[in-house]
Amino acid sequence: MTSRNTNPMAAVQKKRAVSTATRKRGTSSSKSPRAPKKKQEQPGRAMPTWVRNILAVTIVGCFSIAFYYFCIRPYAYRWKPCHGLKEYGVCIPNGYDIHGIDISHYQGKIDWNRLLQNKETATPLHFIFMKATEGGDHNDTTFEANFANARNHGFIRGAYHFYIPSTDALKQADFFIRTVKLTSGDLPPVLDVEVTGRKEKKELQQGIKRWLDRVESHYGVKPILYTSYKFKTRYLDDSIFNTYPYWIAHYYVDSVKYQGKWDFWQHTDVGSVPGIKEDVDLNVFNGSLEELKKLTIR
Repeated sequence: MTSRNTNPMAAVQKKRAVSTATRKRGTSSSKSPRAPKKKQEQPGRAMPTWVRNILAVTIVGCFSIAFYYFCIRPYAYRWKPCHGLKEYGVCIPNGYDIHGIDISHYQGKIDWNRLLQNKETATPLHFIFMKATEGGDHNDTTFEANFANARNHGFIRGAYHFYIPSTDALKQADFFIRTVKLTSGDLPPVLDVEVTGRKEKKELQQGIKRWLDRVESHYGVKPILYTSYKFKTRYLDDSIFNTYPYWIAHYYVDSVKYQGKWDFWQHTDVGSVPGIKEDVDLNVFNGSLEELKKLTIR
């Protein structure tokens, strides 16, 4: 019988070497870099050309309309042909001989000697209304000086009160009476009504009537009612208000659209009058100089 020569220690070392080599290959395999996955890009949603064009046209159109409405339309009369006489920077309405202005502290300091020269122009100024009071306790800071200067420089003068519906009408009337001392040759007192103060139509009318009655009782003459033709037809359409001399505010038109009787027409708020630095309201009287004088206080 033949015998096999074996060495136990060599077998153990061989096994360990194989195990170590296996682990190294595993480790080397696990550390091998992987190719990065490419991120799939989502296709962009580009705005269609026709939509972009429509949007651009819409924006330009809206801007053009707004520009015309706020910047061109109110002053379109500046480019209209003037069929009558152009004076004080505007086209003067045809058919009226008696012209005047109305002023307040907004016009600043007035050069009365230079203003007096406007009585010698093709459209001489004959009358001046001045703001005196507002609400129940607000004086116009220039009224006292302007009122005296108007008389001293030979203008027919008048004074007006700006009505605040939220303030008691009699308080406003008495405040105006204490402030304004009208004398012979002055125009009747004026009530300027432009806002509703969120009052109901009936309540607004009642307050205005109380002011008119109180002032008429004191001065002995019917006050002049000033307001725009739209305001009057909407809020003061009661026939009782037609008994008062009416001063209508209606700008940028060739003629008054109001169908009722009126005495004064404020036809622009951008007059340029020598002697006054700021723009000023221009007015015409619907009658002759003799008729204007008949309207004054005796």
